[in-house]
This record gives sequence, structure tokens and C-alpha cells, in this order.
Amino acid sequence: MISAFANTWKVAELRERIIYVLVMIVIVRLGVHISLPGVDAGVIDAHMKSIAEKGGSDNGLLDTMATIFSGGGLQKLGIFALGIMPYISASILMQLMTAVMPKLAKLSREDGGRQKINQYTRFITIIIATVQGGFLARQVSTNPESLPFFQGISQIGNLTPDATWTFIPIFTLSVVTGTLLLMWIGDQMTEKGIGNGTSIIITVNIISSLPTALALLWKSMISGGGPAGAAFVVFLFAFLIFVTAATIAITQAQRRIAIQYAKRVVGRKQYGGQTQYLPLKLNYANVMPIIFATAILGIPTMIANQMFPTADWALALNNILAFNSPWYYVIAGVMIFFFSYFWVATMFQPSEIAENLKRSGGYVPGIRPGEPTAKFLDFTMTRLTFAGAIFLTIIFALPFVVSQMPRLFGAPELNQMVTGFFGGTSLLIMVGVILDIMRQVETQLLQRNYDGFLRQGKLKGAVDRRNKQMAARPSNNMLYLLVIVAVLFILGIVALSFKG
Repeated sequence: MISAFANTWKVAELRERIIYVLVMIVIVRLGVHISLPGVDAGVIDAHMKSIAEKGGSDNGLLDTMATIFSGGGLQKLGIFALGIMPYISASILMQLMTAVMPKLAKLSREDGGRQKINQYTRFITIIIATVQGGFLARQVSTNPESLPFFQGISQIGNLTPDATWTFIPIFTLSVVTGTLLLMWIGDQMTEKGIGNGTSIIITVNIISSLPTALALLWKSMISGGGPAGAAFVVFLFAFLIFVTAATIAITQAQRRIAIQYAKRVVGRKQYGGQTQYLPLKLNYANVMPIIFATAILGIPTMIANQMFPTADWALALNNILAFNSPWYYVIAGVMIFFFSYFWVATMFQPSEIAENLKRSGGYVPGIRPGEPTAKFLDFTMTRLTFAGAIFLTIIFALPFVVSQMPRLFGAPELNQMVTGFFGGTSLLIMVGVILDIMRQVETQLLQRNYDGFLRQGKLKGAVDRRNKQMAARPSNNMLYLLVIVAVLFILGIVALSFKG
């Protein structure tokens, strides 16, 4: 293992890319702790300390989602308060519009069309960030306790002591600038680093809450839970390993459709005749259905709290859509199934795939080319989507299930920040990003005559520049994944040392 990573580090370009990503991550974490203009950072710090003394905030999925996409920047009102979420929203919107609108679909296939779509995405990002920043500025200046993570802050002090008519435009401009800076950093990390820069930023933001989660776990289970709490912690870590391994397996699971190509004889040469495979992912929609379901379920309660805070029906709606309500997960499960099929219907085009196979002389054995192939692919993808939707629903509900598990051990209930690492959006994003980083590293090694992290190969590195090679142990993807996770965890802890 050590020898394999030593050989990886010897690749100069790969080493430079890793260092570049680490430097950008430090910048991202620094921006989280730089307060926005007009905000009293002392009041925020005192509020955060009071929450920590009470055992942590547990305001549900809204607080958890804010932590995921802003890395605590929203709770601290830093210049990266909105995080990368406006850019993610704009990217999803453009993907859906490209799949639905023929003009955008045609533009994406033209030369330079993808660059234009990226430009449109950036314009939409500015609009979304401006709207969200304006609403946030208004809430912070008029009623900060309407935000779930600032409840009770007025008892500590005035969050915006010098708020004048210039506060909202300056605050909004600063937030939008921070979002655009994060978007640029993500693009630079994609171009000069390893993996998707935007996804890496989100992953680092998730991991940054790990020290707080471990502290809450220690305080609630070890210090205050007694022997039952300690036993539950041991079970919890074993369960985490199992859930992570199962998530990796499902994320990488795919149905391989055999594609046979007809033989062609051109002159004295023979072309085709080989068999290839069309991979269809079990979880084709990835984390998108969970994001859609969570965002939509949060809209009714947000509108009700803003416009009808004292109405009986608004209070009843809050109880139904509370994160600890069974009805919340029933409704969310139905929406996850709907959005899973919706995403596949908009992004997966079986007719286009069948037509491309027909033009290239390929066919599925036992299936006629053309329309029968398209129906076969659609039927196969429908069954895979059903299984993937079940997996997403289980993953989404798993944090709630884990939070209730301590009762079996006679221990207190777990905080939502702790259970967030056992499923939901956090786990899916971390697993997907780490697997993508591994593929990027493998690609870099293969380009330099390394066998990489292939299961059937060995990682070989140059001992010197005289073509001497030494054999390494057969690679194990799970071990590499755990090492990368550990490195990222340590990075999140180190990054928090810049706080304040």
C-alpha cells in the first residue's frame, strides 16, 4: 500500500495536481470563516458556542443541507454563505432544459455548443445567487430567527448592529461574489486538479462537519450514555463500514448489455465481429432524486413559516413535514421514485442509442435492430430504475433509522449531524466523488505506463529513470478508498484550524 502511493507520488504532474487541489481546498475553507460585511461575528461565535454547550443543533434536514452545500458558511455568514448550491441548481436546470428543449439539445451537439451552454449556466448562477442572497440579507437584517440555525440568537445580541439601507445591496453583492469565486475555483480544480472540482468542494464541506459530529457523538454516547452508549458506538462504526461498502457496491453496479458487431470485409482486411458491452447503471439518477425531493418538501414549510407563522394549518404542516415525522419519509419516498423515473426519462434516450447501434452495425443478440432494441433497452432501464429508486429511498431514510437505534441500547437519541454520515445526500456524494478521484488517478497513471489500480493488475512504479521496475501488491479498491477517505477526513480537520 505504502509502496503503491509512493509510486503514485513520483509522477510529477499527478503530484502537482494533488498539491493544487489541496491549496484550493484551504482557500475554500478560509472563505467560510471570513464574515460578511455588516454582520457581528462575535454574536455568531457566541451563538455557536451556546449551541455546542446544549449538545448541538438538531433543526432537521434544512440545517443539514445547509451544512452540506456551504460547509458551515451559512451558519457563520461567511463570504461563501451560499456555497456552490446556486451553480449546482443552475447546472441541473440547464441539464433538464437541454434534455427537454430541442434547440438546446441541438446546440449541445454542435462545435462550441457546450461552451455556450456553460456560459448560460453561469448567467443563471448569477441570477439564482442574487435572488437567494437578497432573501438571506433581508432575513438576517429583519428577522434572523426565521432561519433554523439562528433560533435564539436575539437573546445573545444584535446580529446586524449597523444595518442601514446599504446593508442589503452590499451583503447581496458580497454573497454573489463569493459564489462566483467558488464557481471559478471549482473550474480551476477540474482543469488543473483531479476529479470534478465542484464535487470536491461539496465533499470537503461535508467532511468539515466531521469533527463536530465526533464531538457530539462522544458527548452524547460516551460521556452521557454510559456502558450502553459505548456499546452502541462500537456497533455504529461497524454499521458505518457496512453501509459504506453497500453504497459503493450499488453505486458501481451496472447491467452490461452485450453488443455484437457484424463482420465487414474491406479489401483483405476484416472489420467488426467483436463483442462489446453497453453498461447501464443501476443507480442512473445518482443523488439527483434525493436533492429534488428534499428541496421541494422544504418549500411548503418555508412559505408557511414566512407568510402564516401562527396559523393552525401551518403548524400542522410543519409537524407532517418535520424530519422526524414518518409522513415526511413516506412522501419523500414517493417523490424519489417519481424523480428517479423522471431523470431517466429525460436523460436516457433508448431510441437514439438503438439508432446509433444500427448505423454502426451493432445489435443486441436475440433482439432485432431499431425499434425492438429501443424497447428492450427501455424495459431493462425501467427495471434497473425501480431497483435504484428502492436503494435511494433506503439511503434517504437511513439517517432517521440510525437516530432511533440508540433506544435499543437504552442510550439517548443521536443528533442529525451525526446520522447524516450514515446515508442520504452526504454519503452518496462522498462515495461518488471519491470513486471519481480514484478513476482520475488511475487515468493519470495509465497514461504513463502504470497499470494503475486495476484489480487484475499491479501498480508498478519506476525505481529510477533507467526503466527499472518493482512489483507492488495487487491493488484493492476498498483499501485505496478507505485511505483516501482518511486523508480527506484529516484534511477537513486541518482546515478547521483556520477558524476564526
